[in-house]
Amino acid sequence: MIPVTKPFLPPQQEYQGLLDGVWQRQWLTNMGPLANELEEKLQKHLSVSNTLFVTNGTIALQMALKALNVTGEVITTPFSFIATTSSIVWEGCTPVFVDIDAQNLNIDAGKIEAAITPKTQAILATHVYGNPCDVEKIQQIADKHNLKVIYDAAHAFGVEVHGKSIFEYGDISTCSLHATKLYHSIEGGLVMAKDKEVYKKLKSMRNFGFAGPEAFDELGINGKNSEFHAAMGLINLNYVAKIHQKRKALTEAYDTLLLGSDLIKPVWHKDATLNYAYYPIILDSEGYLSQVLVNLEKNNIQARRYFYPSLANSVPYLPAQEFKVTDSISKRVLCLPLYYDLSMEEVNIICQIILKVKK
Repeated sequence: MIPVTKPFLPPQQEYQGLLDGVWQRQWLTNMGPLANELEEKLQKHLSVSNTLFVTNGTIALQMALKALNVTGEVITTPFSFIATTSSIVWEGCTPVFVDIDAQNLNIDAGKIEAAITPKTQAILATHVYGNPCDVEKIQQIADKHNLKVIYDAAHAFGVEVHGKSIFEYGDISTCSLHATKLYHSIEGGLVMAKDKEVYKKLKSMRNFGFAGPEAFDELGINGKNSEFHAAMGLINLNYVAKIHQKRKALTEAYDTLLLGSDLIKPVWHKDATLNYAYYPIILDSEGYLSQVLVNLEKNNIQARRYFYPSLANSVPYLPAQEFKVTDSISKRVLCLPLYYDLSMEEVNIICQIILKVKK
């Protein structure tokens, strides 16, 4: 079996070495020394500030909306993981979908202004597959209409655009550190705020809104993470460069083997670095995609229709809407296996199976 993804696991003895300290201290959660160390090291590694290590990427999105006092309409993308939309609804806000760009698969910044109403308070955009949105145009629109900007950067760990971290853009950026991500802490997330006061608010919110042992200053939530997750994050941080190098090599192998076929890839931001988080391909029809899937499955190879279906017409708690580009792309995009333990031989097998499929 070749799965679509597999978590990276460091040498067990290295992880156990940090757990020995956890047993000695008996400090398991509530932002222990390992969690605080991870925050500090991630800030340095990513060259960002005002960073919080939280429970997961979904909590990060919910905290971001709450910290910015967003209560009305939020312009967002229908081409993303469900958490992007559900977080908006969970916080009592109204998602307003805007179609995506056919080339980069991110929200089409050129269509955002047409969706703005007097009730619009924020833009929540996803850097799809880690590919940066048009951050400059989105910020111009936000400034013009006095809107907050939140980025769902779940896939974008380590990406830089215009020479600085992708997490530096917007009022708040969030990231997922889930086990399936290229860098993970088993379960976890990051929330990064541009403004120091917003960061202080988020920090209080993460711990129930406590202002002291017997006082509260914010409506809070339990957004803290454990020492066990922090330990995995700390160890894995030592392997990020190695993981990146391997994923880059695998991606280049896919590119070479699929060269000349009629499969296409999303166009990456021209001023951004790549983190090789996913390997998406776009086929020319849903029928062709189905044939590819069937043939891969016959050979015990998993691929994932990510993201499918469109959030605009598949979420039961929202009215169904149609968006020409999103509806088309979501039916034709497929993510191929990509993870640290994947071998070049397996990439070759995957590509040969795909190339043999007749449309």
